[in-house]
Amino acid sequence: MMRDGPIPFFVHGLIEYVAAAAFIVVPFLLSYESGTATGISIAVGVLILIIAASTDSPIGLMHQIPRSAHVVLDFILVAGLIALPFVTGFSSETAPTAFFIGLGVAHLLITLGTRFRSEPAA
Repeated sequence: MMRDGPIPFFVHGLIEYVAAAAFIVVPFLLSYESGTATGISIAVGVLILIIAASTDSPIGLMHQIPRSAHVVLDFILVAGLIALPFVTGFSSETAPTAFFIGLGVAHLLITLGTRFRSEPAA
């Protein structure tokens, strides 16, 4: 089901590019102790970047992923971000755990609030 929230899809895409960069850079800024957390954070950043660039959106580069599939991928990503610290064993380290869970919750709220439907032509 396509959502019809107040956040334009264009803004949603911009936020995803920023989040991708954050997942790649933050492990070095916060000096994660866990190599697992660092590696997974970089991999998640690259994955978000690929999804954002491949989606059929105003700022997508390749337009290969339909909007409806993007919504599903967003919800899968949210579940993964919240679960990863516990599943992969770095939940004892506060910084990456808080970062993953915080961005997971933020991404959930942004996804729920995004207007994924195209604006009707005038």
